[in-house]
Amino acid sequence: MAHAAPTPGTSPRGPFARRPFARGTSTGAGPGAGPGAGPGAGPGAGRTGRPAPPDVFGRRTHLLAKAATLLATALVYGYWEASISRRGGPITGWNLFAGFMTALAFLVLYLVVRQIARRLPREPHAALWGAFWGSAVGFLYSRSGVAMFTCVLMSLIVAAAVTGALVYRYYTHGDAVEARTARTT
Repeated sequence: MAHAAPTPGTSPRGPFARRPFARGTSTGAGPGAGPGAGPGAGPGAGRTGRPAPPDVFGRRTHLLAKAATLLATALVYGYWEASISRRGGPITGWNLFAGFMTALAFLVLYLVVRQIARRLPREPHAALWGAFWGSAVGFLYSRSGVAMFTCVLMSLIVAAAVTGALVYRYYTHGDAVEARTARTT
């Protein structure tokens, strides 16, 4: 906590602190920023009014990265299920088949939930994702051979945690977007 407050008589900014951009520089307010726009509020400015970092990858690269991440997540989920159901025994063809089918089911359900969730308001959107992740964790937990009550309890805890976190995120980010649009209109 020694750095919580500046020492009296010193500047709160260190030598490497970000300084606000001056008007007229290449990173200042650009054309079309509107009357009275502050420094860095031009096109491409982020939420803080500072210019957004450059996007070094194109749209196609981002889509490929998103698809690769989803596929990797599904494969890890399938592998996890296969390793739990094998219970330390040898790897068999049926075990691999079950892992790939679990990965495929996870991938398809994820894509379906994502398509449905886009059309829902905040709370049902968060509840749908909470139910998905709670069910996914509960399924893996049930494969370990524990009592069904503990699987259901673990699923409900994960679902409640994910739902709560997403509701918080959607309300805090949604309020900021609504306030920003209200200021500009």
